[in-house]
This record gives sequence, structure tokens and C-alpha cells, in this order.
Amino acid sequence: MKKQDLPQDESNMKTANMTEVLYVTDDNDNYTTANSIGWEAKKLALDESMALIQERIEEAKQQVANNIVSPIIYFMEVNKMDLSVLASYVGMWKWRVKRHTKPNIFKKLDDKVLKKYADTFGITVNELKNFDGKA
Repeated sequence: MKKQDLPQDESNMKTANMTEVLYVTDDNDNYTTANSIGWEAKKLALDESMALIQERIEEAKQQVANNIVSPIIYFMEVNKMDLSVLASYVGMWKWRVKRHTKPNIFKKLDDKVLKKYADTFGITVNELKNFDGKA
């Protein structure tokens, strides 16, 4: 693609003050790089991905409100993590983290363990303990 033909369709990347570096050809057909804020196909894909992520967050929030899962699941979704990623951040085995996603187990966790989760999520222990999914 020629540098002057590089699409600059507004997308989520522009609202986040981000650009993507792409390889293009210059006037002499030499490869070079150029920044793009997106193009229509990429915008549609990003919008769809963000919508799916938002659905997962809302579903997790509802499950916390219904006492099906612990707040760990909600904050994990908000931070775009899965169990393996979260386990590595908090320095615990995946099976242990999965166990902590059960409300009855979560309620028994001490503040030292909760602090690991809270620090990973960028919140306080109090916010983690008191999140009920209803707000």
C-alpha cells in the first residue's frame, strides 16, 4: 500500500490517543513505516471485540450480584484477564485462584491474600471485599 493511500478512519485507537505502525511504500516503492489511526475493517473488529468484553463484564457483575461467583471474576473481566493470567500476577496456582472465585471461599480469605488480588486489580482490599455487583 502506498503511504498516501493509508486509511485514517477514526476508531477506538484515536480516542485512546493510539496509532498503529504499518509498513507502506513511499513514492520510490521503498518500504517504510507510517502511523494509522485505523480503517473501517479494523474499526468494526475492535468495536465488536469491545462489545463482547463489555457483555462479559456485565454478566460477571450480575453473577456477583446473584452470589454465583466472587468479585474476583468481575475484576478479572474488567482487567481483561483469564484465570491463568491472574494466577501468574498474584503468584498462586491456577486451581487456587479458581477456588477463590467461589463466594463461600472468597468470604473466608484473609486480607493478606485479598491484598494480592486488590493490588493486581488496582483497587483497595475494601473495594474488593465490598463489591456486591449491584452498584
